[in-house]
Amino acid sequence: MSAITDTALQAGPAEKARGYWATVGRRLLRDKVSMVCGFILLLIFLSAIFAPYLGLADPYQGSMIRRLRFIGTPNYPLGTDELGRDMLARLIYGGRLSLLIGILPVLLAFIIGTSLGLVAGYVGGKVNTAIMRTIDIFYAFPSVLLAIAISGALGAGIVNSIVSLTVVFVPQITRVAESVTTGVRNMDFVDAARASGADALTIMRVHMLGNVLGPIFVYATGLISVSMILAAGLSFLGLGTKPPEPEWGLMLNTLRTAIYVNPWVAALPGAMIFAVSICFNLLSDGLRSAMDIRN
Repeated sequence: MSAITDTALQAGPAEKARGYWATVGRRLLRDKVSMVCGFILLLIFLSAIFAPYLGLADPYQGSMIRRLRFIGTPNYPLGTDELGRDMLARLIYGGRLSLLIGILPVLLAFIIGTSLGLVAGYVGGKVNTAIMRTIDIFYAFPSVLLAIAISGALGAGIVNSIVSLTVVFVPQITRVAESVTTGVRNMDFVDAARASGADALTIMRVHMLGNVLGPIFVYATGLISVSMILAAGLSFLGLGTKPPEPEWGLMLNTLRTAIYVNPWVAALPGAMIFAVSICFNLLSDGLRSAMDIRN
């Protein structure tokens, strides 16, 4: 018994961190809803990445004689669009751009927002005021209007859509990062690091980043679904991806005139956006529950 106690007391931060994340992993694996959502997202990711090797039809090649075929048509299991292009191929290939425009802005905003929030929360004072009041200017605008305004100013295109969505999400992640950092900057391990002579950059990078990264990451994961919807909205308004690229929001825009002729085919891109957004939301909730040590 004493040997076990001594071993537990001698466990360092690295062993404790490994034990914590192992516990989080076990909790997440026991969450059936999160596992199903993760499997669906993995399947969509792999399908989009390996689309050229799946033997699909050319997503750009159309034919006016086979336009708006219904779901279940031979050789076209999900029908065809308004230009006679195979919907199955366009949905799978469209996942590439849709997932890229949905995830990359959140990833960039996560890096930028975490850095700004960490500095603002740890340094405090005038630095905190300068960063957070600047962030509040962008945070005051609704996300949809801000994304449309920036995309409209920059012009249509994939890169401009990513930039506009990144600007939208940086203030939100920065506020969360600053709040979490403020809560841990006066804890004992930070005071001990200061007393040992460590500089501010080392304390933020080595001692604080690992303790604030979890809640910020969970929050950022939940923003992916919002990013997917906003990216689709920009493409629907003509401010995102340009034709003839397959992208779910753009496909909704081009198929809206066919909704009275073949509504099931016209609804397929929206169904993909809905499914991916719901899966990211549920996976984020599962990850939040798994990381809650109070449970």
